Amino acid sequence: MLTLDAFSQWLGIEIIEVREGYCKVKMTVRKEMLNSMKKAHGGITYSLADTAFGFATNTYGNKAVSIETSINHVEALEEGDVIVAESDVKSQKNKLGFYIVEVKKEDQLVALFKGVTYKTSAKW
Repeated sequence: MLTLDAFSQWLGIEIIEVREGYCKVKMTVRKEMLNSMKKAHGGITYSLADTAFGFATNTYGNKAVSIETSINHVEALEEGDVIVAESDVKSQKNKLGFYIVEVKKEDQLVALFKGVTYKTSAKW
């Protein structure tokens, strides 16, 4: 999926680990990702979490799409910070899946993302 995802590539996202219902990715906050207060724009942590979520939900062989997501920002990030997003399935039923994504800088939680996915009948 990463080779087909130009946005995640532009962000500089790297896959650390992927398996069924799980994905761990990382990236480094760059200068062009900062807001006017010299902190990472909230969309940066959201995008990293959303990528981990999307990759994890698509590990079952069928194409899956998000139908609801939310994020809580816990800590601000700065240029040069390396952040890791770890997405793990909490419940995967026939069509609906529920996931939690933790975004961390080292061992510190910086954002908590929740997502619901819909598994389509289209195969990868």
